[in-house]
Amino acid sequence: MAKEALIIVDMSNDFVADDGSLTAGKAAQEIVPYIIEKANEFLNGDQIVVVAMDAHQENDPHFDLWSVHNVIGTKGQQLYGDLAVWFKENESNPNVIMQPKTNYNAFFKTDLAEKLRALNVEKVHVVGVCTDICDFLTVAGADAEGFKTAIHQKGVATFTDLGDTFIQHMKTCFFTEVI
Repeated sequence: MAKEALIIVDMSNDFVADDGSLTAGKAAQEIVPYIIEKANEFLNGDQIVVVAMDAHQENDPHFDLWSVHNVIGTKGQQLYGDLAVWFKENESNPNVIMQPKTNYNAFFKTDLAEKLRALNVEKVHVVGVCTDICDFLTVAGADAEGFKTAIHQKGVATFTDLGDTFIQHMKTCFFTEVI
């Protein structure tokens, strides 16, 4: 039977907390309840929830472009607030997957597509940060891997004013369902 997966992108302290090194701040904090609600709905419906999280080494060349963030093992890389509590309560559920990533796209150089195919996932829903960077590129990666895609407007945020533009790009370029 075909399944769907919710991919929670980069909801770490560095991207969400007020003092995060690359934070989307209040906009990201405000989407946390929606993300938890959707994650619970997916699990209650025997669907899949993926927590896709940047996982960088201290000397990552990525930091030539961006401030240092999500360094493996730091407080900044940990899930933010109530999402950390949610994950701790659900991490033993076989339908919950923690997926480290070193690139914007959660599918790039990871085995996420294979994991989802093994679980009969046909469609992925994306929430998290940042709408115009990692969310957009994760949707692009999902599309390239042959998955149907959906983006949840109430579940994404960014630190730029380009969020709505990139949601429209997802809809136009990848036939992404906008929820």
